[in-house]
Amino acid sequence: MAQARAVAGLKTPRTRLKRRPNRGHHDFATIAAILDEAFYCHVAFVAGGQPYAIPTNFGRKGRTLYIHGSFASRMLNALAKGIPLCLTVTLVDGLVLARSAFHMSVNYRSVMVLGRATLVDGGEKESALEIISEHILPGRWADVRWPNRKELKATTVLKLAITEASAKIRSGPPVDDDADLSLQCWAGVMPLKLVPGEPVADAQLPAGTAVPHYARRFPRPRGQD
Repeated sequence: MAQARAVAGLKTPRTRLKRRPNRGHHDFATIAAILDEAFYCHVAFVAGGQPYAIPTNFGRKGRTLYIHGSFASRMLNALAKGIPLCLTVTLVDGLVLARSAFHMSVNYRSVMVLGRATLVDGGEKESALEIISEHILPGRWADVRWPNRKELKATTVLKLAITEASAKIRSGPPVDDDADLSLQCWAGVMPLKLVPGEPVADAQLPAGTAVPHYARRFPRPRGQD
């Protein structure tokens, strides 16, 4: 029962879709899957009367999102004060080519999360950095040198609870007006997807160093609980 209330609580008057509500989703599983596939998020907020929308890496653990950056970051310093923010991600799945310019569209999956961030410190800080690293490339954290005390001090980490959120998804073919269906113009969908290229070794890497399996397989998308 508590779990059901938590999922239902993601839909609020602020996250309820007013335009194309049939494309809206408020269940946690859909929202989490989109977040897990995305690389970057945009964090929007107002500081000193000026709106900002900053792209940044992020990671998710359960119902918590983590973002990080320099200790001197204007965005993180402002958000650490508890001001309202809006975090968004968007995945583009295809170009929808309709018979009319008016009905041209994009197939996409997007998420919007509203809330206020809080500062992460202590042991949770390094754990959060691992979560962000593993979000970008699962398996990498075990191979690299972990942050030392100086680097941790120079890094700010914030967390945002996923308590108020919505997803919006558009899929399928173009939706043309009946009068345009007879036009001699190709219509359909151009699918788009993220495809990794061949890994390029750093020039200073010792000869014969093998490319790690996770860089070759690049297992994305992937979900987590």
